[in-house]
Amino acid sequence: MRALCWAGADAVEVRRVPDPELRNAQDMIVRVRRSTTCGADLPLLGGRVPEASAGEVLGREFLGEVVEVGPEVRRHRVADRVVVGAAVACGACWFCRQGLLACCDNGTSGVTAEPEWGQPSAGGFGRPARLGGFAGGHAEFVRVPYADVGAFAVPESVSDDRAVFAADAAPAGWYGAELGEVAQGDVVAVWGAGAVGQLTAGAAVARGADRVIVVDDRDDRLRMVARHAGVEALNHRYVDVLAELRERSGGRGPDVCVDASGMPAEPSRWPLTEADGGAALREAVHACRKGGVVVVLDARPGVVDRFPLGALTDKGLAVRAARRRGATAIPELLARMARDELVTEHLATHRMPLERGADGYALFRDRADGCVRVVFTP
Repeated sequence: MRALCWAGADAVEVRRVPDPELRNAQDMIVRVRRSTTCGADLPLLGGRVPEASAGEVLGREFLGEVVEVGPEVRRHRVADRVVVGAAVACGACWFCRQGLLACCDNGTSGVTAEPEWGQPSAGGFGRPARLGGFAGGHAEFVRVPYADVGAFAVPESVSDDRAVFAADAAPAGWYGAELGEVAQGDVVAVWGAGAVGQLTAGAAVARGADRVIVVDDRDDRLRMVARHAGVEALNHRYVDVLAELRERSGGRGPDVCVDASGMPAEPSRWPLTEADGGAALREAVHACRKGGVVVVLDARPGVVDRFPLGALTDKGLAVRAARRRGATAIPELLARMARDELVTEHLATHRMPLERGADGYALFRDRADGCVRVVFTP
């Protein structure tokens, strides 16, 4: 089959790779209909993930049609249209039983990053095999382990272009608001107007926030989130963000600050963001009101230097972080999509065939031509 693979630093290419096969009784095979680019791929594309090997299939977020099921799969049948959560979880370990599917002990493939992070990480699609990952969704077919846990039928009324964002971007954004415990009347600030940041802002509005302010350096993205989520926008190139946020929150600072800025492929491609990806996080800590909550979303390989620990402790802030939500929120999000309460297809600013994967990732990496996400069709 054809698949979009990592080909070394800053390069992707379409290659012929073996068709996936059922390996376990709980597996199923999905024919991909849509897949999207993801910010978690950017460190890999920039050569900043040493565990990656050339030839690994990319793609964290995808949607498709079931073509084969293992003998123990109960919830899905051939021809079902499904969206698949980005995290691979067994549904039975201690973490899964607590609802922490993204922390699953068993959903891994290959060697994990335990030496770096202290504990093994959950597996995921489109991540390097040495980090516990599985072949991704930028392909014609994908093997889905633990299919009854991580895959969900898509309502007939929900389009492919809308539903594909239920795989990871929408759960991550809604998890950001949940981790921040956004409540009625809160002031919420979100750093980053990519797909996850925009969906975090929308989730904060849905939870009753009084004001939601999104901070970014791209006017096109800020206009998009203001139009679709009905929130306020700040371009940090032109304003003093800390002063503006203080002014818009009654002099206290936002109740909840969410860093959804992600990690750039290379420092030079995100002006005002440093190599460690910590500039937005530091600003969020300084902006947040005393006793507030700072939430960190997205993949952050390595370490972040010059973290303002003194501000964190003196202000009594709570910090919560997550790489991904896991699949528990997907059914609710699909239901919201079916009721038009969650609209996401505008985030697919570019659509192209998988053969143009290199062009798509160049657009996404450079945020060129107003690109927020590229959706591929095999």
